[in-house]
Amino acid sequence: MSFLRQLLFPLAAVAAAFAVGALVVLAVGDSPLNTYALLIGSALSWPDGIGYTLFYATPLIFTGLAVAVAFRCGLLNIGAEGQLYIAAFATAWVGIVLAGWPAWLLVPLCILTALLTGGFWAAVPGVLKARFGAHEVITTIMMNFIAVALASYFTQYHYKPPGDPILQTVPIGENAHVARIGALVPGIPERIPLNLAFPLALAACLLVYLFLWRTRWGYQIRATGANPAAALYGGIATGKQIVLAMSLSGALAGLVAVNEVLGYRYRYYDSFSAGYGFTGIAVALLGRNHPVGVILASLLFGALLRGGLFVDIFTEHVSKDLVMVLQGVIILFVAAEALFRGRGEKRVKSV
Repeated sequence: MSFLRQLLFPLAAVAAAFAVGALVVLAVGDSPLNTYALLIGSALSWPDGIGYTLFYATPLIFTGLAVAVAFRCGLLNIGAEGQLYIAAFATAWVGIVLAGWPAWLLVPLCILTALLTGGFWAAVPGVLKARFGAHEVITTIMMNFIAVALASYFTQYHYKPPGDPILQTVPIGENAHVARIGALVPGIPERIPLNLAFPLALAACLLVYLFLWRTRWGYQIRATGANPAAALYGGIATGKQIVLAMSLSGALAGLVAVNEVLGYRYRYYDSFSAGYGFTGIAVALLGRNHPVGVILASLLFGALLRGGLFVDIFTEHVSKDLVMVLQGVIILFVAAEALFRGRGEKRVKSV
């Protein structure tokens, strides 16, 4: 029953956002029914619609989990975008430099590189927060710029194919590729880029749940986020929990590289992210910072990304920017819950 109550407000927020979106569609002179039929129908068609929806949802699961883990420790990780960029480049670098290694060794090494690079990049703001009190919002935003700039520099001057006008590295070795789902599951064309990063994302959700709610370390992270002073009084080293939570958050964001580098593009491609790190904040908020909620929210946003392309093509006045409108309004309504809850608590206290 408690779980259903937790779902109630996010569902209401989504419904309200779609209602606002319908008014926007009417205002520009199109039919909301036709627009939403395109938006939802194209995302749920088989096999392309569902395949691409799951593909778009995969990086959002990783970044949503990343933000959720940080939230549970009372931290706001705005740096998932930089963490996934630097991890993607490092993963591609390993796949290029060690291209001759056997697949059974190279693929795990590339995944480990994504984890460690993202984790290290997030640990820096964690240490600055724990040791010097530097606000993680500011430091993670600054680290975003550094990550993107470094990846772009090394790509441009060291790993770009000669004469290629596109800012991307040379391809990684074939032994670093992870299989596409279409090569393993009958009925799904291999041209659909959905790959083994999706089941990896689901496994990450399970592991995050077990870690946060079934281990002592997870309890200490949640206690630090709920009340740092009480946690410190209870003997929890809150500084260590901050560094641990940020490192885990960055490691999860770094796993986006598995989907984009090892399973899709097979190289580092500049500007490959469609704002996955920032959309992950919306995913975590809508998903209540819970792994199950993150999966559901990621599927919703993945469906919007897929359907937005068809809305842009097949409607007269509505563009794919409607997706951005819906995402923004959903977050506004989700954020409004805290306002209503705060007013409700004040009323109870006044009585």
